[in-house]
Amino acid sequence: MKKKRVMAGILVGALAVGGHQVWAATVHYNDSSVTGGSAEWQAWTRQWEQMANDYTQVSLTPGAAASQLNFAWYSEGENATPVVYFGMDADDLKAWEGQASGVDTNLTGGKVYSYNYVTVDGLKENSTYYYSVEKNGVRTPAEVYKTGSFSNVNILYVGDPQVGASKGQPQGEGKLSADPGAANTAARNDGFGWDRTLDIALAENPDLNFVISAGDQVNKTGKPKEEEYAAYLSASALKSLPVATTIGNHDSLNKDYSYHFNNPNPTNLGMTEAGGDYYYTYGPGLFIVLNTNNYNVAEHEQAIKQAVENFPDTKWRIVTIHQDIYGSGLDHSDTDGMILRTQLTPVFDKYDVDVVLQGHDHTYSRSKLLYGDGKTHGAYEFRLDETGSDYDWDHAYNVNTDESIALYPEDEPSAALKEAFAQDNHCYTIEGSGQSVVTNPKGTLYMTANSASGSKYYELTNTQQDYIEVRSQNWLPSYSVINLTYDDFKITSYQITDNGKVETIDNTFTIHKTGSR
Repeated sequence: MKKKRVMAGILVGALAVGGHQVWAATVHYNDSSVTGGSAEWQAWTRQWEQMANDYTQVSLTPGAAASQLNFAWYSEGENATPVVYFGMDADDLKAWEGQASGVDTNLTGGKVYSYNYVTVDGLKENSTYYYSVEKNGVRTPAEVYKTGSFSNVNILYVGDPQVGASKGQPQGEGKLSADPGAANTAARNDGFGWDRTLDIALAENPDLNFVISAGDQVNKTGKPKEEEYAAYLSASALKSLPVATTIGNHDSLNKDYSYHFNNPNPTNLGMTEAGGDYYYTYGPGLFIVLNTNNYNVAEHEQAIKQAVENFPDTKWRIVTIHQDIYGSGLDHSDTDGMILRTQLTPVFDKYDVDVVLQGHDHTYSRSKLLYGDGKTHGAYEFRLDETGSDYDWDHAYNVNTDESIALYPEDEPSAALKEAFAQDNHCYTIEGSGQSVVTNPKGTLYMTANSASGSKYYELTNTQQDYIEVRSQNWLPSYSVINLTYDDFKITSYQITDNGKVETIDNTFTIHKTGSR
């Protein structure tokens, strides 16, 4: 820790995370030993060692359309049997075969695993199904999976579970550890918090179709972290609830993300080690997921173009990215998010994107309706660091002068350069604000989700940006529920108190559309 500053009376320090100097979390986080309820927390800790060492949890992901469901899971050894048994009769399930390949043993402590991908098709709405998977020739017990409506769709939107991010925080008489395996007590803490949030959200909204996660499922960047994925995937709700995950900066530098999530329609654009951009449809929505850890926006535009050309008439176009280009948290909304802002805003305008779902800043915000100002921007870029595998997150570079701009300036000349960088990124026009229902708007809505697990929180910026309508940071896990029909996009956001009470943090916001696309 090289430098510190005090904000709102809370000490905040600059830490290096995956090569990126970020303003560290405050003392606020979710201590699961306090919020969990003694019996539930004790049960979780008793099973933690077994859970942390079980890398074979099944992952459900939305398929290319609502009639499909994707599966991924690990099996031990090289002799994989990628088969899912699926159907409406638990005693007569049809076998669906897929593909399997080897897992990098550097990520599993040298133990050999295979990852399995299977897609099932022909699902009908409002129906009950059963499934089991085959692990090395042995079928698992059957689980229940229920579809909802394909025209009145309910989506849980969450940000940054980041299982393991509470490392170093106090718990009991000690501190949470990020040591490998079952010794990763931070993953134990955050996995419980993630499980708790999903259970509460599902109890409040039993008709959820699927989840959208805006990235950073786990915490260790560029390192083995299978115990973090084990904790993430062990959440009981995920046995029946598919998750459309986004690649966050903490997910980006290893292939393990791609092993655990069988994403539909992979484009091979916007690639990092973890994977790239993908898309899917669900009822009236076209959902496009971009890996913005890759700053090649030309490739992201190709992915959006591909999705839109394949589904030109879908009523709603919803994009998920990890980095919040219109957020209100420290430190990303006024650093790395800005560069992406100048490049992505005109692309989202061009392809008439209705909503952008973001994470990254561990705070909550809802933007006003925004569109580009029509002027030329983009005088700055990020460049790769000396390793060539990740970006230099601490500096932007002026593409015209080759000047390096410190994003965390320590003197007045550096601060002046940072201010010029900020002004270049004022690339938006505010269509309107103050309404809870808008009809046929020109602009795009940008949401930023706080941490769903409570593993780490950031401060809000000192000054609320003019593009932000509502923001909050109450140091509590939160989530949003989206209701999507042919005519309306509705979103309502909630937080979970320490005693498990659900409270609204933002009133329902509705975009209403008349006519066709």
